[in-house]
Amino acid sequence: MMNYQEALDYMKKAAERGSLLGLSRVTELLRLMGDPQDKVKTVHIAGTNGKGSFGAMLTSVLKSAGYKVGGFSSPAITKVTDSFRIGGEEISEQDFADLIGDIAPICESMDEKPTEFEVLTAAAFELFVRKNCDIAVVECGMGGDLDSTNVIKAPVMSVITNVQKDHSSFLGDTIAEIASHKCGIIKQGRPVFFGGNSEEAYEIAADTAQKTGSELFLPDYSQFSWNEEGFGINGFEFKYKGEKLHIPLLGTYQAENAVNVLSCIEILRREGVDIPEKAVREGLENVKWHGRFEVISREPLIIYDGAHNPDGIRCAADSIRRYFDGNKVALLIGVMADKEYGLYADMLGELAEKAFAVKPDNPRSLDSEKLAWALNGRGLETVPFTDLAEGVKAACEYAEKRGIPLIALGSLYMYRQFTEALAAL
Repeated sequence: MMNYQEALDYMKKAAERGSLLGLSRVTELLRLMGDPQDKVKTVHIAGTNGKGSFGAMLTSVLKSAGYKVGGFSSPAITKVTDSFRIGGEEISEQDFADLIGDIAPICESMDEKPTEFEVLTAAAFELFVRKNCDIAVVECGMGGDLDSTNVIKAPVMSVITNVQKDHSSFLGDTIAEIASHKCGIIKQGRPVFFGGNSEEAYEIAADTAQKTGSELFLPDYSQFSWNEEGFGINGFEFKYKGEKLHIPLLGTYQAENAVNVLSCIEILRREGVDIPEKAVREGLENVKWHGRFEVISREPLIIYDGAHNPDGIRCAADSIRRYFDGNKVALLIGVMADKEYGLYADMLGELAEKAFAVKPDNPRSLDSEKLAWALNGRGLETVPFTDLAEGVKAACEYAEKRGIPLIALGSLYMYRQFTEALAAL
């Protein structure tokens, strides 16, 4: 038996093993656990952006349809338990401790010990079995073919939300290379949905689907319509099959996510999953998800968006233009060192009066001084702060004094620190 702190200590030990490619360790671990991944129906999701919002919407709809739904996503936004969900709700610290307490001895019995993410993945599949889930919605951590979650032999369906450039040091420098990794989740004879708009990535998906005998589906816009007025600070309104629907999530990219989810619901129905129209409406209406153009405070208006790669930054810029009608905002930015952070100035500079650079509490974070130097060099006035809480305080005071919104962005790893700093003001 372990308590929560002991479970965290064990995961810290596992993290010291680094990130290693390959499925051999997680496959062996799961085999020793009785292969829980084969005991629950699963929707498996890969993609550069949109996985979290897509998964949250689909989970909410399935829950409204009466199913007990498991969920696994990464990175954790607040604390490690946030990666594991039952019915859309974060699991308890005790549930997490029980899982790790049972899995740790198995890990220690192995010649080659599993990595942190491999242990978390195994814990997720075990959780779904213990909680008697009817279906699980599982996100890839990174890529697809060599991701620890890619041990699912026959998913109900595989989903690739889109393919953009990110994690190039692991996945490659071209869309084709990245797509080949993500399409590795396509399984023999199982339906696959591709929701991106890259022709190059689509060709990889189509070729992979053909080789595996998997039927390939694309977004269906024929029953879907919306206009500019559909995007507001309270969410997104649109019509589907003539019926008005509402999603409380913000961000212009939620329109694309909604099309993808509704298209996949039709595929799931073909696979025998009973999802009434009422469940679709209620599920979308009640969906919750953190860190994606999320309104943290309304007075003053403070929004958090986890945009960190080029496509995410572009979407954040589109959302700022759409919601604030050309009015400028203040930015608080903290990034990982491996990101193309110069793009923040290129894509957001004309939308911002001033930026505040901070360093998230993560080993891969970029120093705030270096970030400020890069952004100032590209014409975006930026002030660095060595202490994140001080940066948040300064940014909030500036935005409130100027009467403009504050947009915090750059990394989901910063979400917990940011909200804690706000709460302390």
